[in-house]
This record gives sequence, structure tokens and C-alpha cells, in this order.
Amino acid sequence: MRLRATLGALSLRLDGNETAAEVAAAVVAAPEMPLEVEVAAEVAGEVVEAALAAARERGLQVSLRPPRGERKVFHTELVHRTLRSGQRVSSAGTVVVLGDVNPGAEVVAGGDVVVVGALRGLAHAGAEGNEQATIWALELAAKQLRIAEVVAIAPEGSESGGGPERARVENGQIFIEPWGRKR
Repeated sequence: MRLRATLGALSLRLDGNETAAEVAAAVVAAPEMPLEVEVAAEVAGEVVEAALAAARERGLQVSLRPPRGERKVFHTELVHRTLRSGQRVSSAGTVVVLGDVNPGAEVVAGGDVVVVGALRGLAHAGAEGNEQATIWALELAAKQLRIAEVVAIAPEGSESGGGPERARVENGQIFIEPWGRKR
């Protein structure tokens, strides 16, 4: 069991090693603040009931929190080559390509896509729904970009802006802007 004060509440974490009497005594002795209860392991029903009963007797507001899972720490995948037609790179994190992404090649990332070269193939950043993801390229000449569920298709005959650019989602649309220089 761990009982600690957070910014707006007391946080009670039940780990399965506590008794009903220990939990009730801890809640009774705690400062008068809202109580957040997290059941982090297999805990006997009477232990949870004891915590809730002690909080109810004191008139404390109680909320239940889902157990904290493992935090996913995504890595950056570094690709040290040009991607040719038919090649695909996929990662849950950010993908950095040190070379070009040619037509017919695909880069799919849960995070950002960074191309240190020309992006002429398909890039899909934020593939798991992250609209904050961005696509960066030294030459952005892709026919299609995807960020989360938002798709942008380049008009026929369009050309790159002539330098490094960044694509991001703004108001539900993909917006392309210069990167690293003023226009």
C-alpha cells in the first residue's frame, strides 16, 4: 500500500499485501482531501470495501483510478539508406530516413517522419491516431501525405516549395510550411 498526497487528492495504491484494518487505519489518519484509489494488483474485496467505508465515514470524495500500465517508450528508427519503390519502413516511434524516399516506397510511423533528402513516396506520420505528429523533409514532393487519419493529395502538376518543409495538421487539414528558413 502506498498513500501519498498529490496536487488535488490523496492517492491510495493497493498492491495486494495490505489488510483491511491497515487500509482503514490509513484512510482514517489521512488529511481531509478527495481520495483516489488505484488497485494495482490482486486485492481482496474486503480490503477495497474497508478503504471505501473509511472514506465514506469521513465524508471524503472517492474516485477509482485504473491501474497504471507500463509506459510505452518509443524509439527513433534510423534508416541509413534511400528507400526504393516497393520498400516499406514501419515503426511505433519516429522514423528518420537518411536519404530519399522514392515513389512507390512507404514510411509509416507512430510518431514523426523526418526525411533528410527528397520525399517522393508515401509518408504516414501519427499512424496510431496522433494528430500532433509531423512530416519533415528537405524536399517535400510526395503525391500523398497522411497524418493520423488526415490525408492530403498533391494537385496535378504541383511542385515542392523549393526547400525544407514541414507538414502538420491544423483545423483537420494538412498544412505545409517552410522549415528552417523564412520566405
